[in-house]
Amino acid sequence: MAAITRVYTLPLAAEMLGEDAELLWEVYVDMEPEDSCLWVYGPDDQQIPAFTDFGLESLTDFIREHKTNRGRGEKGGEQKPGS
Repeated sequence: MAAITRVYTLPLAAEMLGEDAELLWEVYVDMEPEDSCLWVYGPDDQQIPAFTDFGLESLTDFIREHKTNRGRGEKGGEQKPGS
């Protein structure tokens, strides 16, 4: 496995993907570390989710699944995409 050389914060990921940051917060809560998402800690107890390059790919899959479930009136995040 290659070393992680960069991560993208949730607000930046939302901008890059053309999605609303609130949607990403809804989707993020169902992601696991193996989906390449992690917490970044800053001063004064600041914390924010961030994603690796693979994490952005995983996030895109989670967003697609979330929107599909929401369109069907189902609660999102009950099953991991691809499962």
